[in-house]
Amino acid sequence: MENKYDVLVIGCGVIGAAAAYELSKYDLRVGILEKGNDVSLGTTKANSAIIHAGFDPESGTLMAKLNVRGSELAAEICEKLDVPYRRNGAMVVAFSEDEVQTLKGLYTRGTVNGVKGLRVLTGEEAREREPGLSPEVKGALYAPTSAIISPWEYCLALAETAVINGSDLMLNTEVTAMSREDDLWKVTTNKGEYFAPYVVNAAGVDAISVHEMAAPSNYVSKPRRGEYFLLDKSEGTRTDHTIFQCPNADGKGVLVTPTVHGNLLVGPNSENVDWDNTANTTAGLNFVRETAKRSIPGILFNKSIRNFAGVRATTDHKDFIIEEAAPGFIDCAGICSPGLSAAPAIGEYAVELLEKSGMKAEPKENFICERKRIRFNELTDEEKAEIVKEDPSYGRVICRCETVTEGEILECFRRPIPPVSIDGVKRRVGTGMGRCQGGFCGPRISELFVQEYGYDVTEVLQDRAGSEMFVGKTKEGR
Repeated sequence: MENKYDVLVIGCGVIGAAAAYELSKYDLRVGILEKGNDVSLGTTKANSAIIHAGFDPESGTLMAKLNVRGSELAAEICEKLDVPYRRNGAMVVAFSEDEVQTLKGLYTRGTVNGVKGLRVLTGEEAREREPGLSPEVKGALYAPTSAIISPWEYCLALAETAVINGSDLMLNTEVTAMSREDDLWKVTTNKGEYFAPYVVNAAGVDAISVHEMAAPSNYVSKPRRGEYFLLDKSEGTRTDHTIFQCPNADGKGVLVTPTVHGNLLVGPNSENVDWDNTANTTAGLNFVRETAKRSIPGILFNKSIRNFAGVRATTDHKDFIIEEAAPGFIDCAGICSPGLSAAPAIGEYAVELLEKSGMKAEPKENFICERKRIRFNELTDEEKAEIVKEDPSYGRVICRCETVTEGEILECFRRPIPPVSIDGVKRRVGTGMGRCQGGFCGPRISELFVQEYGYDVTEVLQDRAGSEMFVGKTKEGR
């Protein structure tokens, strides 16, 4: 049967990529259906980029179990797959004696969850570690195993590894219907029909829609938007740790954190929205700014280089929804925070559920789990000279802000999942992430798309389908 797989994964954000990565360890034919023109286009590319230690989820929940396991796996995977990752530690700060008691509760919960190295600090001890903290801070929970990561590169690395190991990634392929026929799922898409006895639903905010194609609803989707400030690298050393405030009913609250790329990230707020509404609002950003200043008063928000928003796949359940919802159909739904942290453990758990459902999985003898890429701005002068000697394209800087070279861009065009947009290049090599936000390098990258893919310039996309950069040509044809 054409387009028949052993397992189909719907969605290629970090959860779908992690499931595909885990499945690609076995002698299985795996297909990944992604409605976007690239991986990581949903919540994965717009979040806090934190690998949480695991003290926040209620003990005994899937969130707690998979957060701690996922955090451990993330460090190993990022080392093998060359993903930017730094274990910088986190502090949850308290502004009152009541909140100090909350910290003690989080300490107890984290200890039960298996988080290592937790300590409750006094306000003075917290400021010794982070002098920029407000003098109003009365105490802090210190979690040394918390880390920061590049979430889109993490997703891409997992997906690339799955593809290298034989998985098929179908982009621009939106699932429109499902039915069960002769012990197979028939998955209808805008690109045709696909068949498999097993399906993993990792569609993020759209997971409820996919679920309803396979089984009656048993949860309610309640998407929540979070808005952020991304500040210039001149603010990147404002704090070394990730600084949280005491959690509330809306989640972990507004945080301040360095990024692995050297910037400062501040946010998010939490607001109910209709589906995938990622617009920024004046009210939301004002709330983020004023709330963050309680933690670190000295932040210079006039150094902001970008605002963005992401939507979390929250539901009416307090826990992740990872279960067999119909024969051979595994839901990975309601994967809000700490979903990024838990991702590789969610992949493992999905495979466990598939095996319980009857899937036979024999480990591959030749699973490939390594990935390297050149980051020119991190090389020594001697290494730079040597690579430019071998390939002169590495001597042509395209992105001045981040010192990204033409060689790096050309190399990403030739990887297992090449970019199809300006932002796709950005997520792979970091172009357009600096102060000018692509104002200088964007036109040159457009030229490289024309050169490499034979595009007409009017076909070059900023990001998703329909985001063409140019609407026509000059008389000179450019």
